[in-house]
Amino acid sequence: MKRIVLFLATNLAVLLVLSITMNLLGVGRYLTANGIDPAQLLIFAALLGFTGSFISLFMSKWMAKTSTGARVIDPNAPANTREAWLVDTVHQLADRAGIGRPEVAVYEGAPNAFATGAFRNESLVAVSTGLLSSMNEEEITAVLGHEITHVSNGDMVTLTLIQGVVNTFVIFLSRLVGYFVDRMLFKNDRDGVGMGYYLSVIVCEILFGVIASIIVAWFSRLREYRADAGSARLLGARDPMIHALARLGSLEAGALPKSFQASGIAGGALGALFASHPPIEQRIEALRRLQS
Repeated sequence: MKRIVLFLATNLAVLLVLSITMNLLGVGRYLTANGIDPAQLLIFAALLGFTGSFISLFMSKWMAKTSTGARVIDPNAPANTREAWLVDTVHQLADRAGIGRPEVAVYEGAPNAFATGAFRNESLVAVSTGLLSSMNEEEITAVLGHEITHVSNGDMVTLTLIQGVVNTFVIFLSRLVGYFVDRMLFKNDRDGVGMGYYLSVIVCEILFGVIASIIVAWFSRLREYRADAGSARLLGARDPMIHALARLGSLEAGALPKSFQASGIAGGALGALFASHPPIEQRIEALRRLQS
């Protein structure tokens, strides 16, 4: 979940800064000075939307380290045998997956792990102290295989492209609706746009942004199934990943680090729409259906 939450939060912040900057530079006024040209608006929305998502991607490793306080292990001088085993295991899995060896980090927190980075050969895999203390080596290896599969599948890049597309339509549709509201409901017949446009754009960006988050979360859930299956392939067996998921399911709920507690949505149909991960029971069942 961390990798998705970090990416979405960074993307939202970058998109907001870019939008404000464009307005300060007068680009927004230029687009609406003589009415809205849909073609020009779509180009503007795509530039803004994809720029925001790609900046988020390139900042992802830095954001992950900063937000979680992750400490990168020096592969040549690990602090102890546990860290040495962790680095060696990640590197072995990366070699099997055919990607560059990631940086390996440890952070304080409840059982969890994540992988991030803009490039398959320059990624980061981070594991929490809670996960290291609550799982055996086979289960930890399965979780690491899951994260390595995210990297080898290029999930962060694909997520970036999907986020860029939904950003584009959020920006495009918000401004179209804002222009319509300003002209039709606020009866603005002057050149340019009035307050109705700006208020409508803000409201629509929030509403459409929520819908966009549902789309991204749906993609994330699909990728979790693929990463579980990828871990089974890397380890040559599905049982380690099944055991790791079962272990996660038996741990106390709501044990995310404080900075991520607000993102822990659980239960109900609405929560399921925004969930970045499918229910553990469904993931285990999907693994059991894999051919032995």
